[in-house]
Amino acid sequence: MSMFDKLRELGKASLGGARSDHPLATPRELRRIVGEIPRDDAFKAVDEILGWLESMQGAGDLPPARLADALTQLDDAAQPHLRRLARNYLQAPRLSRAEEQRLRSLNSACWEQLAAGYERALAAGEGFDATLVADLAVRLLIALGQVLKWQRFHYAPPDGALWGRLGAALQAAEGADAGERVVSLTATPGGPTSARREFTRRVAFEAAALDSLLPLQIELAERLIAHVLPALVLTDKAEHHSVYWVDLAVPEPPRRMADMPERVAPGQRFFRPAGAHAILAALLHDLERGHDVPPEINLGGQYPPQALVPVLRHLVLYLAPVPPQRRHPRHDVRQRATVVSGMAAVSAVFASAEAARPVLAQAESWVVENVSRGGFGAVVEAKPGEWLKVGALLALQPDGGTNWLVGVVRRCQRPAGGAARVGIETLARRPHMVDMRVLTSSSYVAVDGIPTLVVEEDCHPGEWRALMPGGSFGLRDDMECFVAGRRIILHPVALVESGSDWELARYRLPDEA
Repeated sequence: MSMFDKLRELGKASLGGARSDHPLATPRELRRIVGEIPRDDAFKAVDEILGWLESMQGAGDLPPARLADALTQLDDAAQPHLRRLARNYLQAPRLSRAEEQRLRSLNSACWEQLAAGYERALAAGEGFDATLVADLAVRLLIALGQVLKWQRFHYAPPDGALWGRLGAALQAAEGADAGERVVSLTATPGGPTSARREFTRRVAFEAAALDSLLPLQIELAERLIAHVLPALVLTDKAEHHSVYWVDLAVPEPPRRMADMPERVAPGQRFFRPAGAHAILAALLHDLERGHDVPPEINLGGQYPPQALVPVLRHLVLYLAPVPPQRRHPRHDVRQRATVVSGMAAVSAVFASAEAARPVLAQAESWVVENVSRGGFGAVVEAKPGEWLKVGALLALQPDGGTNWLVGVVRRCQRPAGGAARVGIETLARRPHMVDMRVLTSSSYVAVDGIPTLVVEEDCHPGEWRALMPGGSFGLRDDMECFVAGRRIILHPVALVESGSDWELARYRLPDEA
């Protein structure tokens, strides 16, 4: 017996032969079902709510008003559990691959079912007043926005069909004269909102090019966008400072104004950051100078200022009055390359042929599509490993070449069932391997060497950069190494960047070096 058949039987028994055969058809049963959803087990609660949402797909005899009521109550009941599962996904220090997939699939499925339900309710509810249409449209846009965000967490490419649904949701609200109507959702944080405002939030989310951030940084970016949302502007006509446009009637993501529409259409909307850029820039300025995160910013948790600084730098760059342009020209190529990943493997290929041999046995073969002075783009034709994510360190050697380049993944798109596309920033073209040791005051203290790739190119005058295993850098630790038989002492300047198993630091050379 299918789940819906079971629900049908339950409905007949609990409703005493009522006209509708779905258990959610009467307010009393709906309250009972919602009241019995577990409160202390997020997995079980969301799984149960997801089952009820799926059951409504085939409930054609459920009146539109009852469908809308059931959806909103289940939605409200799901919110605290969805937030808890999202925190687990983003903040748990080490998740197994199975646990990560379970969290991602459960969250995504629940939001998708909520969105599909609200679309059904809006399509069927011809007699709904503007207040109810506004409420349903806002909830639909929030649900679709969460589907979009969970796609970004897994670095899926832009989804044109999803943007078609977002546009249709705003059109439904505007068609009922409810696009600007303010809605307050007690179960969903963020304060009063509207359908137009929620659509603007998603345009800003897309314009911010978040596929170069880690999942937690994507979450923080969305929270920061929500903070400046009142200052973002979406207009029906192009204005001087418009930077992106989208057509509500076309299933395509927003485009830059450089790719102007060929003709004017009623569904076109134009986006500009307006005052939001100044707010973000001022916040970045304060945090970089040691100020605390303002209490009015809802980040969904407590985060130190240093966690927000790289996210704010990114948003200030991409939500600027003039979007960033490519710094270096890109040249199309078509060349295979051998790729190894992780600090240990990258170090091995520079250490010796013997150390590299077991690493190369596990290497991957990619196709480099384009190169520039700053990096390159590549295609991963085979199913990419779980290590492939933003911030991953790798070394790449073009087929037929002898030199290895060191880079870090900055962008990653992983379409379902298709080839992944990766953007890599080059960190070093000619690094050399050394053993770094912390300089101690006593010659009797034995200090283990740290395998380090020294980078001399593109450094500040009188400095080197050092690529080393995670946790190696100390701001108070002078280091020593030998290069061509010559002892060199390096003084720490700053930690430039770090990944899951690597750090890139700046060191100052002595004046005589």
